[in-house]
Amino acid sequence: MTLIRNITKEFIKNIRSVHYIQGQEPQPKIREYFYYIDHEGMLFLDDSKMKNFTSCFKDKKFLKFFFDRIRLNETGRYNDFPFLSLCGRERNFIRCDDLPIVYTHLIKSKEEKYKLSYAHAGELLTTNFQPEKIYMNPVSGRVYHPAWEKVGNIGLIRSKLAIELSKNFEFKNGEASPPTHFQWEGNIITLNTKWVENSILSKTYIKK
Repeated sequence: MTLIRNITKEFIKNIRSVHYIQGQEPQPKIREYFYYIDHEGMLFLDDSKMKNFTSCFKDKKFLKFFFDRIRLNETGRYNDFPFLSLCGRERNFIRCDDLPIVYTHLIKSKEEKYKLSYAHAGELLTTNFQPEKIYMNPVSGRVYHPAWEKVGNIGLIRSKLAIELSKNFEFKNGEASPPTHFQWEGNIITLNTKWVENSILSKTYIKK
């Protein structure tokens, strides 16, 4: 069980003990809001009763502004929300089903390079696709890809995309272990998963 999933389960267990008011002002001119990101990468207000496509945030410019500012929550406030997006005078606390960065689509850029798009923002939010660094957790079956340090060095690949990519996995150590190779554009790539040890999914992760 991953660190973030443990945090989220603990949050759900104690949800009634977490008190906040959307837009509250802990100090003058500072407002606090609370959000939730599901395993499909959709963003919701945390206290939204219905969490589906109709109630998630869809404006791509807003999503870019919000997700560009996500980082680990090191404020000491609301530790049940492991991540934070600082937008001007707003503190946006975030909890997740898994991780805040969820890669939703694989797209080819004008330069013929593959990129992973995240947060349902299309080409406004992308990172270079590194096929040699795909990692599948053999326990959960979820598939991950590197992200950047301020969000814990790792992002989740959305289920629909992960299923497509997993068709190219090879398991030379058996299917009880993570895949060892990945077929990509006619090549068989040896997977490098050492980077996961420096991510927030690893209990040995220490932020530098």
